[in-house]
Amino acid sequence: MSEVPRDAEPDEELEDLLEFLRDARGFDFTGYKRSSLGRRIRKRMADIGIESYSDYRDQLETNTDEFSSLFNTILINVTSIFRDADAWTYLQREVLPELLAQLGAEEEIRVWSAGCSSGEEAYSLAIMFAEALGLDEALTRVKIYGTDVDDEALRDARSGLYPARTLEPLSAELRDKYFEQNGSQYSFRSDLRRRVIFGRHDITRDAPISRLDLLVCRNALMYFNVEAQTQIIDRFHFALREGGFLFLGKAEMLLNDADRFDVVSMRQRIFRRRPGGHATPYQPTGVKLRTGFGGEMQSVARNRQLRDLILDSSPGAALAVDTEGIVVFINHHARAQFGLTASDVGRPFQDLEVSYRPVELRSLIDQATHERRTLRINGAERRSGEDLQYFDILVQPLAGTGGLSAATNITFTDVTVATQLKAEVKRVREDLETAYEELQSTNEELETTNEELQSSIEELETTNEELQSTNEELETTNEELQSGNEELETMNEEMRIRSEELDEARAFLEGVLTSIAAAVVVLDKDLTVKSWNRGAADLWGLRADEASEQPFFGLDFGLPTGRLRPVVEDCIKTRKRGLPVEIAAVNRLGRSIVCTVHCSPFDGHRGGVVLLMEEDRSDGAS
Repeated sequence: MSEVPRDAEPDEELEDLLEFLRDARGFDFTGYKRSSLGRRIRKRMADIGIESYSDYRDQLETNTDEFSSLFNTILINVTSIFRDADAWTYLQREVLPELLAQLGAEEEIRVWSAGCSSGEEAYSLAIMFAEALGLDEALTRVKIYGTDVDDEALRDARSGLYPARTLEPLSAELRDKYFEQNGSQYSFRSDLRRRVIFGRHDITRDAPISRLDLLVCRNALMYFNVEAQTQIIDRFHFALREGGFLFLGKAEMLLNDADRFDVVSMRQRIFRRRPGGHATPYQPTGVKLRTGFGGEMQSVARNRQLRDLILDSSPGAALAVDTEGIVVFINHHARAQFGLTASDVGRPFQDLEVSYRPVELRSLIDQATHERRTLRINGAERRSGEDLQYFDILVQPLAGTGGLSAATNITFTDVTVATQLKAEVKRVREDLETAYEELQSTNEELETTNEELQSSIEELETTNEELQSTNEELETTNEELQSGNEELETMNEEMRIRSEELDEARAFLEGVLTSIAAAVVVLDKDLTVKSWNRGAADLWGLRADEASEQPFFGLDFGLPTGRLRPVVEDCIKTRKRGLPVEIAAVNRLGRSIVCTVHCSPFDGHRGGVVLLMEEDRSDGAS
């Protein structure tokens, strides 16, 4: 079965059904929050197999028993004896003594438990006053009114019968003192029960009970929309006497009523009607405000409603924390931004992630409260998955009566885009500065390069001039070289001619030496053989190539040259021809001969000598 669509716009069929319930049975649910109300009605429709609101209205018209089932579904009766024990303990120890001190010793104490459901809250009040005053005084002074719109719940309340598990918050002593066991259940004591009056009452439509000392309405306001809550609080203000106390649920708050209520304990949601002024006059009208409806109550309610709507829909995320560290307000943007819900109102602020991320806020709250000034944190960074968010956070203490701190308002302005743009601008600026510095450096380098180029051009011009001068010098040198070359060619020709002449002279001399039959040996001044003619080769058997350039006195041939050394050295020294010397020798054939040696100075070869050696044949002839 498909579910009825949940449109953002008001559902006309749902509104018609609510008007039918109001007209047919007197239950006015028009002030309830449409989201939760529609969800509960659809749940009941699903249980009986109906899909549309119009079909369900037909079912109600034909089956009157269905009203009871529907109301039980809508009116969730969640309650218990001394529910939220800490709050009740504070009420008993701190508030009740002050309340009793304001009244005369015999003055009646009027208490209203609005939205009492099955009566546990009303009986909790009876026990609390009986313990504070004593049972006898409570039976004469205390009057407690318990009201609700659920008739079945009221029947249970009047019976005063509860199962054992309902009484578990009570100590055994209190249970035995105020309850009597009746089979498997416990019954509230009858004498004190008579001081508790139960009746049907719609806090959105019916006249409020007046002259109250204490009004308890816990966890009921949260089911109404802002407009309905505004009128209900106006009725409660009218119902309380000056100095009377209002006790709300932990998820409920009077954030914009500092002009009419003082905060007794924000943590426990206990407020006191401020003395002075006048109560808002009660007018028995419906919850819905209509344009043009006169009266002071409607004007105040409309202004408070608009103020609450503006706070909840303000563009920035905002939340408020009371002086005891309890969250008392979270607007729409804060719930969406930080994953909070309406049920987080009433929780300790330190239990929420937003208290320490993106920044540690608890110490800032303490500082702002102590110094009584607004603190600002710019650019707080918060990581959400892969994304980074940046917030400007304002921590603003709110002053109550007498200038005392009542709460701290914390607003978060999302500056992610601005921060990213600033970072981008900063990066671009840094890039531009870097580029400018590089450009400046490049410009300086270009100027330096230009100067170097100018210098190089000047050097090149100088070098060019030098090269031109060198070229001229080279041309001159070339001309000189050409002239020298011509001279060398002339000299070369002369040398060639002389060489030819020398060759001819050498050939002539060699021819002369060769043609001489005697052995002729030419020595230089170092006594090295410079010439060895054919006659010497024939005489001694030593070829010219074997003797040339060899030390003469180192040659081994048939002539004992040692006897010639003095003669040769003397000839070199005196430069005079010496007398012939006869020396016994052995020729190339191994025959002993007498060799006559003539030593003459050789003027043409740096002081050498010429040796003429002949075999003496005179003895053989004879």
